[in-house]
Amino acid sequence: MEKEHLVELTEQSIRLELNVGELYRMFSGAFPEDSDFWWQLHLEEKSHATLIRAARDSLIKRDQFPAHLVSDSITDLKKSNARLLELIARFKSQPTNRYEACRIAVDIEKESGELHFAQFMEQEASSPVESVFQQLNRGDKDHAKRITAHARSIGAID
Repeated sequence: MEKEHLVELTEQSIRLELNVGELYRMFSGAFPEDSDFWWQLHLEEKSHATLIRAARDSLIKRDQFPAHLVSDSITDLKKSNARLLELIARFKSQPTNRYEACRIAVDIEKESGELHFAQFMEQEASSPVESVFQQLNRGDKDHAKRITAHARSIGAID
C-alpha cells in the first residue's frame, strides 16, 4: 500500500475515533445515570486514536504499519466521519434520550471503521508490532457488546 494512501487512511481513522469519542463524551454529560459508562467509552475512543497516531508516526516510514489496524476504504471512513459530525451537531441542537443514544452507539460500533479496529484487536497477532498494539488495547475491547448489554439493561433494545 502506498504511504500517502496509508497516511490518509490513518488520518481518517484518527478522526473517526475522536468523533466517536466526542459523541460519547456528550452522552456522558447528557445522561447522568449513564455518565460513567459513556465517559469510559469516550476515554477508550481517545486511546484508540492515540494508538493509531503512534502507529502512523513511528511505523509507516519503516513499512511496519499493521495494515489491518485501519479500514482500507477512505471513502467509507469519510462517510462515517461525516455521519458522526452530523450526529454531534444534531445532538447539540436537539438532544436525544438515553435509549436512542444507545441505539445510535450500537450502529456506530458496527460501522466500517470502528468494526475494523475491533476485528484487528481480536485477531491473532501476525507480528510483534501487532501484538504490542493488541496488548496496549487489551482493556478497550468489545464496545458493541458492552453498549448492547447496556442498552438491554436500561430497556432501550430487546
